[in-house]
Amino acid sequence: MYFVTRMKAGSLYEVVERHTVAAGSAVRRDQTSRLTSAVAQKKCPHLLRRIEVWDEKHQRLLVFLTNHFKLAASTVGAIYKDRWQIELFFKALKQNLKIKTFVGTSENAVRIQIWTALITLLILRFLQLKSKWGWSLSNPVALLRMNLFKHRDLWTWLDDPFSARASPYPEQTELAF
Repeated sequence: MYFVTRMKAGSLYEVVERHTVAAGSAVRRDQTSRLTSAVAQKKCPHLLRRIEVWDEKHQRLLVFLTNHFKLAASTVGAIYKDRWQIELFFKALKQNLKIKTFVGTSENAVRIQIWTALITLLILRFLQLKSKWGWSLSNPVALLRMNLFKHRDLWTWLDDPFSARASPYPEQTELAF
C-alpha cells in the first residue's frame, strides 16, 4: 500500500540519494531519504522519497513524503492536490448536510451514503446556479430544511426567497389505484 503525505516542519532526515529534476518544473528536489529521529526510526525504518514542490498560487514550498518510487515527482504533487480536493468535498458534506458519521459500516452502506450525499450536493449546486438570488451553498440548505413541508413554487422561491409565499391550498392530484 502506498501513501503520500506532507512532511512535518522540523523533521530530521538524511538524504541517501538525489534524483534529477526537470528544469522549469515546480518540483525543486526529489530525494531518497531516511528519517533520523529515534521516534521516526522506530515508526518508519524504511527509505522514503522526499519531494519538494513550489506552490506558485500560495507562494510556498510544500514537502511530501511517499513510499512510491516509480511515479514522477510531479505526479506525487498532483496526487496530494487531488487528495486535498477529496478532503474539501467531505468537509462540505459534513458542514452542509450535517453528516457526522456513516450510518452503516459495510462497504455498501458507506457507498450508498456517499452517493446519496453527492447527488444531494449536485442538486443543491444546480439550484444555486439556476437561482437569480445570490445564494451561498449553506443558505438554501438551511432554508430548504425549514420549508420542507410547505408548498412553494421552487423557482420563484429560489429567485426571491423572502417574498415568495406558501400556497394556502396547494393543488393536489389524486393517485389512480
